[in-house]
Amino acid sequence: MSLVEEIIAANAEFAEAFDAANIPIPPRRKLAILTCMDARIYPNKIFGLHEGDAHIIRNAGGRAADALRSLAISQELMGTREIVVLHHNDCGLLGRSNAEIRSRLVSSLGKVAMQPAANLDFLPWPDVEQALRNEMYDIQTSPLIRPGTPVTGFIYDEETGLIRQVDALA
Repeated sequence: MSLVEEIIAANAEFAEAFDAANIPIPPRRKLAILTCMDARIYPNKIFGLHEGDAHIIRNAGGRAADALRSLAISQELMGTREIVVLHHNDCGLLGRSNAEIRSRLVSSLGKVAMQPAANLDFLPWPDVEQALRNEMYDIQTSPLIRPGTPVTGFIYDEETGLIRQVDALA
C-alpha cells in the first residue's frame, strides 16, 4: 500500500468516528500558538488542548517572520487574544546557516535552485532561547498585532516532554 493509500484509508477510519462538525471557527480559548513544523511536536497534547481550542500556526523553526500574516488574521478575523510561541531544543534549524542550506539545495536540486535560494532567508539561528526571545519581541512590536497582546514563550524538551517558560526581552 502506498503512503497516499494509507492516508486515504486512515481518513475513512477517522470520518467514521468524526464528531467535530459543530466546532465553531473561532478558537474557544482565544489562543494562537506559533510553533515549528517538526513532526515530534503535538501542541494540543503538550498544552492539554482539544480540537477547536486554539489556532496552531506551524513553519520551519516557528518563526514570526513567516507567521505574522496568519497571526494577524487569527486576531482580527477569528478573535484570538493571546499568543504562545513554542520552540524546541532539537530544532533542525539550530546551528545551521543560510550558506549551508543554500549549498545543500543547490547540491541536491542543481543550479536551477541557486538564484531562488540566494534570495531567500531560511531564518536559521545559533541559540534557541535567544531566537525565542526575538520571535516574542517581533510579535509584540508588530503593527499587525493588537497592542498589549500577551505573548508567552516556551521551549519544549523532546527528551522529557516538558516545557520551560522563557521571559521576553527586558
